[in-house]
Amino acid sequence: MEGDETSSSFPMGDTAQERGLSQVPECYVIPTSHRPSLNPETADVPVIDLVGFQDSSSRRSITVDDIGNACRRYGFFQITNHGIDQFVLDGALSSAFDFFRLPTEEKSKFMSNDVHKPVRYGTSLKDGVDKIQFWRVFLKHYAYPLEDWVMSWPENPPAYREHMGRYAVEVRKLALEIMGAITESLGIGAKYLSNKMEEGMQVMAVNCYPPCPQPGLVLGLPSHSDYSCFTILLQSTTGLEILDTEDGKWRAAPELKGTLQVHVGDHVEVLSNGRYKSVVHRATLHKERTRISIASLHSLGMDEKMETAEELVDEEHPKGYKESSFRDFLNFLAKNDIAEGKGFIETLRIQY
Repeated sequence: MEGDETSSSFPMGDTAQERGLSQVPECYVIPTSHRPSLNPETADVPVIDLVGFQDSSSRRSITVDDIGNACRRYGFFQITNHGIDQFVLDGALSSAFDFFRLPTEEKSKFMSNDVHKPVRYGTSLKDGVDKIQFWRVFLKHYAYPLEDWVMSWPENPPAYREHMGRYAVEVRKLALEIMGAITESLGIGAKYLSNKMEEGMQVMAVNCYPPCPQPGLVLGLPSHSDYSCFTILLQSTTGLEILDTEDGKWRAAPELKGTLQVHVGDHVEVLSNGRYKSVVHRATLHKERTRISIASLHSLGMDEKMETAEELVDEEHPKGYKESSFRDFLNFLAKNDIAEGKGFIETLRIQY
């Protein structure tokens, strides 16, 4: 993104992160032990080239193995040659920047703390409820089937529905392919969940992280894992950090032009009986740049329960997770502060 799209030229809003303050208000300051490094190490995560992925050749087999290894070790990987044109990626990011530049009263039409709403705008996690506030504003909306939801998306900016809709359709096609690769890598077949995923949920979380005067004191989002099967992330610049479970260190996801990032979510951890773990991640901030991220979350249908594959349960690997649905997560989110308490995945793990 060029020019003023990475500047702080956003209209004045009601939240501290939109006001251009010179200091961070106390309600945003996080405990010392959770504060980010201003110079984090870069994560050495797999970059998987999807060229030839759809071929019934050894190339596909190698790619599936690479995806399986990445899910097992990191719960995270980046993909290149994913088939989505750069102009589609740029159009989605540009329309997101344009939305967050709108006057506050225009964005506030979608303001809600009701996590069950299919289209909602907010700040932090839950406005006026969280004990610690987070330095972001966001727009979330359901995206599949697109024709059912797109008319409830913002009318302004005028190109938003067209550009974000085009990206939503393209990224969903990619998501179905990746889900097939994940289940194939688990040894349960590429079509294990294909019918359920075809009818599943797609939620777009469009996040804006304005410039922060003291980025070492606050976070854009606290550490968490995604409740979906997995998330495909498009970002305008760096700011995503992932937790390395082997040494407990936070590392920055690298910035590679044109790549997309895939996060394993809680429901793939459940499906795989813990062979693949959902990646714990957080959003950090820049002092002078606005960061946009567009997270496309993919899961089964609202009330479709994800359960552990029977093929992955045996004496050596007893069933480790309860089943749950997208709605179960929303109900959990409505009642809990994820910044303070345990994550959704912890409520699903069976203790023996």
